[in-house]
Amino acid sequence: MQISENGIRFIESFEGFAGKVYNDVGHPAIGYGHDLQPGESFPDGITQPEAEALLIQDINYRYAPAVASLIPSDCTQNQFDALCSFAYNLGTGSLGTMLAHGWDQVPVQMLRWDRVNGQVSMSLAARRQAEVELFQQGAGQ
Repeated sequence: MQISENGIRFIESFEGFAGKVYNDVGHPAIGYGHDLQPGESFPDGITQPEAEALLIQDINYRYAPAVASLIPSDCTQNQFDALCSFAYNLGTGSLGTMLAHGWDQVPVQMLRWDRVNGQVSMSLAARRQAEVELFQQGAGQ
C-alpha cells in the first residue's frame, strides 16, 4: 500500500515547511521534517518542491513499508495515511507500541501520544485528533 496524495498533504499541513536546516528535537531537519542523514548537507536550503520530494521519499522507503507490515490487509487508504502520519511524526517504534493495544483501540490509543517531556502539547493533541478523524473516515469500507 502507498500513501495517497491526501496523506502527503495531511503530513505537510502538520509538519510545516522549513527551507533551511533547523533543530527538530535534537536532530537537524529540513523541509517537511526530513531528518538529515549522514553526509547530507543543504547549505543553500531547499525549495518546497524539493522538500516534498524528500517527504515522499522518506514515506515510501522508510515509513510506508513499516506501516504496511503492521496493519491488517483490509486497512483503508485513510487508515493507512493516518498511520503513516503518526509514524512519520513519532517513529515506527512508537507506531508498533500503539498498535500493540489492538486495531480496535487505535482511535483511543492514538490520542494518548500528545506529550512532550510529560506535558500535553496542543499542536500534538491537534495532530492526533486529526489523525483519528482521518483514520475513522471510511473505516469498514
